[in-house]
Amino acid sequence: MKVIVQVCLGTGQTQNTRKNMFRSTLLTCAVGLLLCFACKEPGPLPESPDSPARTAEEELRTFQIEPGFEVQLVASEPLVESPVIIQFDEDGRLWVVEMRGYMNDIEGSEEKQPVGSIAILEDTDSDGQMDKRTVYLDSLIMPRALGLFKNGALVAENNKLWITQDLDGDWKADSKILLDSTYAANGIPEHSDNGFVRNVDNWYYSAKSRLRYRFQDGEWIRDTTEFRGQWGISQDDQGRLMYNYNWSQLHGDLVPANYLSRNKNHKPSTGIDHGLTIDRKVFPIRSNPAVNRGYIPGTLDSAGRLFEFTSACAPTVYRSQLFPTEYLGNVFVLENAGNLVKRNVVTEKGFLLDANDPNPGREFLASTDERFRPVQATVGPDGGLYIADMYQGIVQHGSYMTPYLKEQTLKRGLDSPGHMGRIWRVVPKGFDPKKNAKLSQASTADLVEVLSHEDGWHRDMAQRLLVEWNDPASISLLEELAQNGKSEFGRFHALWTLEGMGKVNPELLLQVLEKDSDLMKTTALRQLEKPASQNPALLSRMENISLALIGKASEKVALQLALSAGIFSPESKANLLSQLFEKYGTYALIRDAMMSSLEDEEFDFLQKLHASDSWKESNSDREVFLEILTTAIINKGESAEIGGLLALANPQEIGWKESVILTGMAIQASDIEKPGMVSLPIEPSIFKRADLPLDQSRLEMLKRLFSWPGYKPSATLASAGNLDEKAMKQFAAGRAKYLTSCAGCHGNNGKGAARMGPPLAGSEWVVGDEVRLSLIMLHGLEGPVEVAGKKYDAPEILPVMPSHSTMDDAVIASILTYIRNEWGNQAPPVTARTVSSTRHLNQGRVYPWSAAELNKHMQSLASAPKP
Repeated sequence: MKVIVQVCLGTGQTQNTRKNMFRSTLLTCAVGLLLCFACKEPGPLPESPDSPARTAEEELRTFQIEPGFEVQLVASEPLVESPVIIQFDEDGRLWVVEMRGYMNDIEGSEEKQPVGSIAILEDTDSDGQMDKRTVYLDSLIMPRALGLFKNGALVAENNKLWITQDLDGDWKADSKILLDSTYAANGIPEHSDNGFVRNVDNWYYSAKSRLRYRFQDGEWIRDTTEFRGQWGISQDDQGRLMYNYNWSQLHGDLVPANYLSRNKNHKPSTGIDHGLTIDRKVFPIRSNPAVNRGYIPGTLDSAGRLFEFTSACAPTVYRSQLFPTEYLGNVFVLENAGNLVKRNVVTEKGFLLDANDPNPGREFLASTDERFRPVQATVGPDGGLYIADMYQGIVQHGSYMTPYLKEQTLKRGLDSPGHMGRIWRVVPKGFDPKKNAKLSQASTADLVEVLSHEDGWHRDMAQRLLVEWNDPASISLLEELAQNGKSEFGRFHALWTLEGMGKVNPELLLQVLEKDSDLMKTTALRQLEKPASQNPALLSRMENISLALIGKASEKVALQLALSAGIFSPESKANLLSQLFEKYGTYALIRDAMMSSLEDEEFDFLQKLHASDSWKESNSDREVFLEILTTAIINKGESAEIGGLLALANPQEIGWKESVILTGMAIQASDIEKPGMVSLPIEPSIFKRADLPLDQSRLEMLKRLFSWPGYKPSATLASAGNLDEKAMKQFAAGRAKYLTSCAGCHGNNGKGAARMGPPLAGSEWVVGDEVRLSLIMLHGLEGPVEVAGKKYDAPEILPVMPSHSTMDDAVIASILTYIRNEWGNQAPPVTARTVSSTRHLNQGRVYPWSAAELNKHMQSLASAPKP
């Protein structure tokens, strides 16, 4: 009855709304009482067909949580409204970004109004619930990013980034200084920079962004970085960034930021934006009709429940010991359209990361309340998983709202009320909230000890405070911890704290590089780069230790050696990279790392490999890397090097290396901006050879790189078969992606690989229907398949071709265009729009096709009535 009274006396509701909520509460309470009598732990309240707005106490009873856990209310309206980002500060206060202007009604009428705010919530009596609200900053237009710093925060709102500070200790911002007027390029909330995570490398990173920021030597530095994700970003214990996209639940970086993007001549295909899982299946416990594509068959099941992610966001790495051991390092992904939170177990193998759902069929947390909208999460200082629940009917921005969704929203009253919101805490049963320690009052020595804390939140916060305080007394303590600390993570954070303070100790780093763990060695390599590039003697010592490491280096150390070799002398670099390739060249990521260190030195390295005795015999890895080097040389556009490349490919007898070089040159010639960039005095003799491994069309493409008296290539690329100039560029991009992602199973020559994949050359699956081919890339193919009259099945090939759904539409389209027009195949190009529409129209497909099933599906599409 207490709940019913709270509903009736609720503020901010109309009389009719209160009556409806009263009726709904009576019904749900009656059902709940019946369930209570039936068992000790009743299931969640059943869903209501009209999805009424519930009180926080009512919503709490709609949750289904993994056994052993419970959900606790931390805050609700009016203490908090429309929360989209939450972060704990050093004293355990919870900062909340309130995006009150977001779709408060069907028109989004408050979006351009300064109604947003940032509030600081406190639990003053340590009972586990927030009871004090301080408005740090208000009158904000669509705030969307928060990065705590000193007595304030970086705040993004209205597409700009501001430095804000409390100067008098009342925790209300007194200063708001513009840091970057170009922080967000896109004003649409679903596709605009957001978030902020202070990474272990002392930079602040955003999702949906190519920018990062850092405070150094008294000023803020703005830098470009790789693009990452859509909404929300976090890091794991080793500082690897995690993010996602609404359709692909979990991506992350396998390498530190800004390494793979160093070489302007090479486009990496691995390492950044790595999809940890192709699993898209979700398991809601209520119907989800109000999703944007709910009208498309396959989006919802027969009970109207969402099949797969459509609004995945805010992947949050669990970095605490509070949960059972098996939860450490798990990543929680929020799905607000499906009213749930998924748990992923992350497995590390070498430098690769994979993730899987440990409980298919049941989510970590799900609700029968359609207004439960988990949009962001964080792990608190107490180890609890805190979830920001926007609690409103509309989550789709008006820019993308379909007529179907608008009808559903209005029909079921989801357009109101607005300005609600809750913060939830997930903890093991029996959790007893305790008062948080105030790290702002800790001594420097105490903070250094906290760097070895068992929970990631404490380590991160101690590092941030020590860097901001920049106390000279901490340096010796940090160096002692880095050398002799018992905790690997404590030593790890000690090194990065010293780096953040500008107090890197090269001698200490060299010691670490020689004898510590893999994590510490890779950190030492990263931090040695700057001082070693300025000190020849130090560089020489670093090179010698690095070369000595190769024979016993793990995959992770080998990867960082390849990345850090960028500062080495040409001789040492060539020596180290050659050895790394022989041991680890089968990994595409190692090849990309090597290329990142070879900017403008690709031709010299290619010549070294070409002349090497160990490169006399061909294999697929050598062929791929040789073509990658060739592509980079063409992209660089240095006439002398391209001419030298052609001469290198013109020996008395053309072998496998020359064939690879000529093929790579010809394919990349289709994507050059200035045909005839290499001016020659006469026509090269190679073009007159009868034994060239190129057909006539490929030969004409190769000639586009050159000009000589009497010959100047056309500025317009001639169509080749089914490909116009635009498609030829797509073809060239597809070749590079194919070599990285597909050649291992289907061969560089498209003829297939034993025990891996069937041939693509001459395959009716490849040159046939482009939608069918797109479906294979998006969902995978399992079981036997017939190609050109021959049946392929395990063990002759792998039993399943996996989905490549984590690739974006343009990449998939380029690969498909390439394979449909290589090795004698001839078929029209595939556009990104085709892949996109195929993805959307077949949403809900979460398992690989069989050949028979896919063909049957294509027949059903052909016979379906046209719209």
